Amino acid sequence: MSIPPLHPDTVEEVKQRIDIVDIISDRVVLKKKGKDFSGLCPFHDEKSPSFTVSPNKQLYYCFGCGAGGDGIKFLMELDKQSFTEVVFDLAKRYQIPIQTLEPEQKQEVQRQISLKEELYEILAVTNSFYEYTLRQKQGEIALNYLLAARGLKEETIQQFQLGVAPAGWDTLYRYLIEQKRFPVTSVIEAGLIKKRSKGDGYIDIFRDRLTIPINDDRGRIIAFGSRTLKDDLPKYLNSPETILFEKGKTLFALDKARKEIIKEDKAIVVEGYFDAIALHAAGINNTVASLGTALSEYQVKQLSRYSESKQIIFNFDADRAGIQATQRAIETIDKLVYSGQVQLRILTLPDGKDADEFLRGGTEATQVYHECIRNAPSWIDWKLDRLIYNQDLSQIDRLQSVAQSMVKLLNELEDTSQRSHYLNVCANILSQGDGRLISLNLSTLQKQLRKPKITQEKRTSESNTEVIPIAINPENELLAEAEFLLLLIYLHCPQQRQEVIYQLEEKDLGFSFPQHRFIWLQMMDFGDLIDDDKENKLLSEMQHRSSDFPSSLIKTKSLLYLNSNTETELLRESLTVTQAIATIEQARCKRKQLEYTQKWQQLNPAADLELMSSYHQEILKLKSEIEHLESQRLTEIRHIYSW
Repeated sequence: MSIPPLHPDTVEEVKQRIDIVDIISDRVVLKKKGKDFSGLCPFHDEKSPSFTVSPNKQLYYCFGCGAGGDGIKFLMELDKQSFTEVVFDLAKRYQIPIQTLEPEQKQEVQRQISLKEELYEILAVTNSFYEYTLRQKQGEIALNYLLAARGLKEETIQQFQLGVAPAGWDTLYRYLIEQKRFPVTSVIEAGLIKKRSKGDGYIDIFRDRLTIPINDDRGRIIAFGSRTLKDDLPKYLNSPETILFEKGKTLFALDKARKEIIKEDKAIVVEGYFDAIALHAAGINNTVASLGTALSEYQVKQLSRYSESKQIIFNFDADRAGIQATQRAIETIDKLVYSGQVQLRILTLPDGKDADEFLRGGTEATQVYHECIRNAPSWIDWKLDRLIYNQDLSQIDRLQSVAQSMVKLLNELEDTSQRSHYLNVCANILSQGDGRLISLNLSTLQKQLRKPKITQEKRTSESNTEVIPIAINPENELLAEAEFLLLLIYLHCPQQRQEVIYQLEEKDLGFSFPQHRFIWLQMMDFGDLIDDDKENKLLSEMQHRSSDFPSSLIKTKSLLYLNSNTETELLRESLTVTQAIATIEQARCKRKQLEYTQKWQQLNPAADLELMSSYHQEILKLKSEIEHLESQRLTEIRHIYSW
C-alpha cells in the first residue's frame, strides 16, 4: 500500500510515545549498564559491544562505526525504509491514531489498521469453536488422546485452550461466513480457509485435527498449530504466515512464560508444542517452543529481553535431528554466544527422550528434570562432547582432526580466562588420561591458537587507575542494604509508598540486585494496593505469595517479617528513605563514571580530542555529584543515629 503523507501531529505523537530501548531490543540483545544499555552493533561486524542506547536521551550511538540517532533513524537505517513508512509502522505498533494530509486516502489507511483487529476477533471466535467441538461427540477421540496418551489434566487443556477442528471440508467456513457473517477475504487473511484447487468455493485449512492456538506475547491468538490423530501427513501443520503471524518471530507459550523467565532469570527452549505444554503442566513455566523451524536470532533476542543474565537453555530432542537442530541454533546465534551476549546451555535428557515423553514419569521425573536444568553444560562443553563422540583418539588421524576442530573452537572465544580454561580442558581430553602428555598437548594447542583480541573491558580494567585515580567501584554491601531498606519501608509503611515511587521515577533509579528486583516486580503486580492501603493488604498478599518464591530468595523473605532491627527502621522511615535513595543514586553515578572512563580511554587524542574533552567534563561532573551524594548520605545517617 502506498502511504500518504502523515499529519505533523501524528509524527510528533509517535516521536513522543516511542521507547528506543523497546524498539532496539527487538533487534539487538541489550545489557543494562548504569542508566544506559549496550550491545553488539547491528550496523557492522564486531565481537565486543560498542553500541550504546540511552533511554534518557532516546538516542543510540556506536563507538565502533559512528552510527547514531533516534529510534526512527535506527529503523530507517536497519530496514532500509523511508521516514513515512517507519512512522506509520510505529503508529500502528503503539496504537496511535493516524492522520494523513490527504483526507480522501484516510479511509483506506484506517481500513488497513482495523483489519488486524478484525483478524484477532476472527481467530478468537475460531478458537472458541474448536474448544466447543472438543467437548462434543466428534471431539471424543481428540479429548481421549489428550487425557490418556498425553496424560494432560483438564486444567492444562483449558489453560492452553486446546480444541479440535471438525472433519468436514468446509465446516469452519460455513460457521464463520454464514453464521458469524465475517467477510470471506478476512477469513482468508487470517489463514483459516483457502480456495478449492478445483471448482468454486472454499475449504478449511484445518480439518479433523487437534488444534493448538499460538498467541503473541500479549496473549492474543495470531495463528494455530495442529496435529493429526490419524496417519495423515503432515503430522503437524501450522497456519500460513499472515500479517499477524511470522514463524521466525514467534515463540509458542511466550505469553505464559514471560513472568517466570523474569523470576527464574533463565528461559528453556524446546522443539514441540507438547514438550512446552508438558513442562508447564509440571510447573516448569519458563518454557517456550519453536514452531517447527530453525530457531532464529530474532527469537533468541526476543527471549533474552526477559532474562537479566541472558541465560537460555536449549532442550531439543537427543536424536540425530535434534542434535542437528541444536547445532544449527548455535550457529545462528554464534555472534551472541562467542561474545558472551547470551549465556547458552544445552540440556540433554537421559535415554534420549524428549521432554513430553520424559515427564510422563511423574513427580520423580520432574525432580530429575530440575536436576538436569541445574547441571546443563555450557554450549562449549556440549560442542566438545560432540567433537569426541564416537571418535577413536588412539588413531592419529582422528586425534589430529579433533585437535584441529578444538583449535577452531578456541579461536572463536573472546574472553581470555574462558579460553585459558578450555585450553586446559582440551589438553586433558587429547591426553586420554596420560598425565605425561598434558603439558605437551597444552603447548601444541597454544602454538596453533591466534593471539586473542584484547577487549575494551580488559583494556580499561588494566589501565583504570593509571589514567584517572578515582574510586569508581560501587560499594555493593552499602547498595544491597539501601535497596533492602527501601523495599522494607515500601512493604510495611503504606504512607511512604508514593514517595518511594516518586523518588525512583524522578531520579530514574532501579534495583541492581536480582533478588530485590524480583520482590519489586512482585509488588508492582498489586498496583491497586499502592494507594489507600491502611490495612496493609499488600504485605498480606506478599506473605501469602512468598511460599512460591524460589529458594534462592530465602534471605530476601526476611523483608516480610519484622525483627528488632527492622522494626527500628520503620520508626524513622522518612529518614531511611532519603538515605537509601542517596546511596542508590550514588552507586548509579559511580557506574556511570566507570562507563565514561572506559569510553574516554578508548579514544585517540589525535582524532577524538573534542569527544575526549566532553567525556572528561562528564567524569568531573559525576565526581562532584558523587561527593555531594556521599555528604547527603552521611548527613542522613547522622540524623538517623541522633534520632
